Amino acid sequence: MDANTYSEIIIREIGQVLGQVNTTALEELATAVRAANRVFVAGAGRSGLMAKAFAMRLMHMGFTVYVVGETVTPSLAAGDLLLLASGSGETGSLVTMADKCKKLQAKLAVLTASPGSTIGRSADIVVQVPAVTKEAADIRSITAQPMGSLFEQSILLLMDAIIVRLMELQEKTSTTMFSRHANLE
Repeated sequence: MDANTYSEIIIREIGQVLGQVNTTALEELATAVRAANRVFVAGAGRSGLMAKAFAMRLMHMGFTVYVVGETVTPSLAAGDLLLLASGSGETGSLVTMADKCKKLQAKLAVLTASPGSTIGRSADIVVQVPAVTKEAADIRSITAQPMGSLFEQSILLLMDAIIVRLMELQEKTSTTMFSRHANLE
């Protein structure tokens, strides 16, 4: 097969995953972002990179948002939202963050393929992303892609969909958001 054929397969796989996501959970997450005093995002590896992309767009919209682990990230508090991206819902560092979040009485949301996981069970909002993760025993029978690519691509698109929904709710446009775009590049 050529690269174009693989692109078509990938697009089809992503479409199948996105078509199964509960839209009520997405709307609940958008509502929680709007209601939060501040939004904190975290994920490990490539899932973390997708979460960072979401944080950037939230910043462009004027939300107060932080990426957990950065040197300028303040402490989490009640009234804040912590959004975790974890396919397995069992990543050790993220489980620790989820536990701390609950102790601090902040709201916890997760994008995960495993709603019954440790993080999924403790989250206030669970967006189940029914994509195979890198832990799957027979991954090649489910996706043409390596490891957690399907999950990571799907969460990026879901978070972009949340951004578009927030733009609609807050009457923002790309033009108004661009005023917050980095200008020291």
